[in-house]
Amino acid sequence: MSKKETEIQFIRATEVIVPAKPDSLNSGSVFDKDTAFAKKFLTGASWTEFANQSKWIIEIKLRNGLTGIGETYRSASASLIEGSVKTFAGKDILKQNWRRLPLNDQRIYEAFETAILDLVGKLLQAPVYQLLGGAYRNRIECLGWTGRRTPEDAAQKAYEAMQKGHKAFKFKCSDEDPVRLWTEEIKKKCGDGIKIILDPNQRWTDVETTLRLMEGVEKEIMLGLEDPVLHSDIKGFQYLKQHLGIPLYRHISLPYTQDIRDIIAFVKADASDGYNFNGSAYNSVLLAEIAHLEGKQCWRGSEVDLGILEAMALHIAAASINCTIPSDLFGELVREDDLLEQPIPFENGFAYVPQGDGLGVVLDRHALEKYGTGKHLEIIA
Repeated sequence: MSKKETEIQFIRATEVIVPAKPDSLNSGSVFDKDTAFAKKFLTGASWTEFANQSKWIIEIKLRNGLTGIGETYRSASASLIEGSVKTFAGKDILKQNWRRLPLNDQRIYEAFETAILDLVGKLLQAPVYQLLGGAYRNRIECLGWTGRRTPEDAAQKAYEAMQKGHKAFKFKCSDEDPVRLWTEEIKKKCGDGIKIILDPNQRWTDVETTLRLMEGVEKEIMLGLEDPVLHSDIKGFQYLKQHLGIPLYRHISLPYTQDIRDIIAFVKADASDGYNFNGSAYNSVLLAEIAHLEGKQCWRGSEVDLGILEAMALHIAAASINCTIPSDLFGELVREDDLLEQPIPFENGFAYVPQGDGLGVVLDRHALEKYGTGKHLEIIA
């Protein structure tokens, strides 16, 4: 194979907006007015507007005709995407350092990484997980998921997920939510059929608030509590881990510009029972290896993504030795469409890792046109 056949000939970035399904987010009577939280997590004017924030679908075509696909996280910078398109135009993908691509912004890094690894997998006739070292499993257990709910709605959502085969369910929550009542209603409706993760996204702020809100919570149905207090409060995490009576988890999300080295302080302090990781493939596998050396388990996080990022997440989860806690891969429960010709197969709460070359999924061009905003960036080398 000549060098030119593996050079990038053409790159296109297409902006899309795929709405959430009705009633997949908060209860109708629950309003999220925390504008600082919405700004921090790039969700628009309020948290429930996150699905209306744009994403970009990346297509990279080689001179030999092969095409790889990728997907940015929401609210990615169009100007940075344009610069990245120019960075890669004409480059030979077999001459790139796949572990350290020449990009800094984590909200677009994974899109280009995914497209390039999709291409490399197609060239080598191997799945992406093989490029990450190989798979430990061929299916990934996944969480059900929703936003903030009334107690009755919380129980109903958990029940619906249980009926679909999910064994665990995750709720977003703030310090305004009656989580004790949530767990009471869930216990009544679901019995022992499903476990719960509560995720305040640090909005409980401190230990005192966390202990107050968790008082009376049905601990036997709790799979764990994720990020109740500020990430900077390592002593607070330590205290809660020792005294709360349920597993405590720390989310390290590289697309929110967090540093991969954030894990070091938590390992040193033994401040978490496990981790939620999301971000670029090689960094995520590295984080999982560090947690494994610590003797902790992890799961694959997300931003309620579309099908390309979720397919990539499945490859990453498969290649992560300790990714055994149910993962945040549930776009099919929330997003109106995944932009894939064939949806990721789910069965009894598990998602199956694509087994074809590269990502093993195909972009649905009709859906791309349907949800496209009309904005495109492209370059021919």
